[in-house]
Amino acid sequence: MNLPVILIIAGAFLAFALLFVLLGGPSAGKAKTRRLATVRDRHAASTEAVVAAQMRKTIQSAGGKGDIALTSLLPRREELEKRIRRTGKSWTLTQYMFASMALFVVVTGGMLAVRAPMLMAGLVGLMLSLGLPYLIVGRAIKKRVAQFNTRFPDAIDLLVRGLKSGLPVTETFQVVSQELPGPVGEEFKGVIERIRIGNTMEAALQESAEMLGTPEFQFFCITIAIQRETGGNLAETLANLSDVLRKRAQMKLKIRAMSSEAKASAYIVGALPFFVFGVVWSMNPEYLSGFFHEQRLIIAGVGGLIWMSIGAGIMAKMISFEI
Repeated sequence: MNLPVILIIAGAFLAFALLFVLLGGPSAGKAKTRRLATVRDRHAASTEAVVAAQMRKTIQSAGGKGDIALTSLLPRREELEKRIRRTGKSWTLTQYMFASMALFVVVTGGMLAVRAPMLMAGLVGLMLSLGLPYLIVGRAIKKRVAQFNTRFPDAIDLLVRGLKSGLPVTETFQVVSQELPGPVGEEFKGVIERIRIGNTMEAALQESAEMLGTPEFQFFCITIAIQRETGGNLAETLANLSDVLRKRAQMKLKIRAMSSEAKASAYIVGALPFFVFGVVWSMNPEYLSGFFHEQRLIIAGVGGLIWMSIGAGIMAKMISFEI
């Protein structure tokens, strides 16, 4: 049995293993644990546990941002479905899987068409089929979260005006879901629907907080939970929270403006080798053809890509600030 056949069999086995990992159903034990936790939170007599859990999630999300693990590249079915739902789009897990498989076939076939080594073509196709859809979903989530954070202070101001006029909290949530379009209205509409089917307000807000994963909404959930437990003027507290969130947004914009020059330099330096490679390839393909079939040049090229990735990661970390 020759090497290409072995590689094809290994690639097929890897594809089937990936499908089994991603599409395999959740275990009965984990599903039972999640149901018990949901029932316990729904019928809790006090909100202290909810507030404590929310505080831990806020601290962990702020401290663990940017950590990259192998599980992020090969997520479980539940995690992948949650990521797809966080985009706010009508994508399904089946469409995601078919897009990944089609990308693998197109990239691998394209590299084989230019006479690239089969092993290299398979590895590049596998990395792109796993990484590119994941990055696209992540970009859609980031865009939706940014839209939510932009309009969220306006939603809090609307809540404050409703509370000052004498409306209960749930009614003000309904007003926000109707008056504000986009992600803010969708999330508050989901909160109202979960409250109507029997969830407590804390549990409904907690589910939205887990779906969004933003400190801004987590602060809001903590404020609501503490006020319902201890009492006080909720309108005044939410007004202060709105002011804090607006100042956080202004600080983020200031940091983005101050780091724009460094980002532009990083983009230029990172894109220059690929631009030069493309120009030389268009003028004299034979000069660079060794990068696709000579072992030493392939190793050198892969090493250069890894080294550039390390440098890009370091530069991204240098201009990333937590507020």
